[in-house]
Amino acid sequence: MPVPLVFTSDTHVPKRARDLPHSLWAAIADADVVVHAGDWVDVALLDLFEARSRRLVAVHGNNDHGALRDRLPEIARAEIEGIRFAVVHETGDAKGRESRCAARFPDADVLVFGHSHIPWDTTAASGLRLVNPGSPTDRRRQPHGTYVTAVADAGELRDVVFHAVPPRR
Repeated sequence: MPVPLVFTSDTHVPKRARDLPHSLWAAIADADVVVHAGDWVDVALLDLFEARSRRLVAVHGNNDHGALRDRLPEIARAEIEGIRFAVVHETGDAKGRESRCAARFPDADVLVFGHSHIPWDTTAASGLRLVNPGSPTDRRRQPHGTYVTAVADAGELRDVVFHAVPPRR
């Protein structure tokens, strides 16, 4: 049975934005599983995600401290519809990322990561798919913020869509 997913990372609420974009909250409401790859910044946002998500798979990032580190692991793993997911905040430099992550996560089919705020979707020679949803609140050098929706279905990750978040005015 197809499972709707949302991937997000680097939300940085309330430092980069007071709240998440409405479109992301709507996607979270529609998803069966929400994956957050760290840099929440405030435990209140984690509480909101836990309240609004049917299932949350999440990690802490380098900007997360205190209760966030107490409540969230550095690496999370989940099997969803036959797909083995790993989630981590940092993967290091873009150069060599695919082979480095394939060696680090040999038991995963999909690695969701964050940190750079740069949307990324590649596949390592080993078959490991690496997805960085970017940031919905801090676009850095990108034209807009982003998050991802996808579907896990019978061992296949499909319908992966990077959603643009218009800049706040």
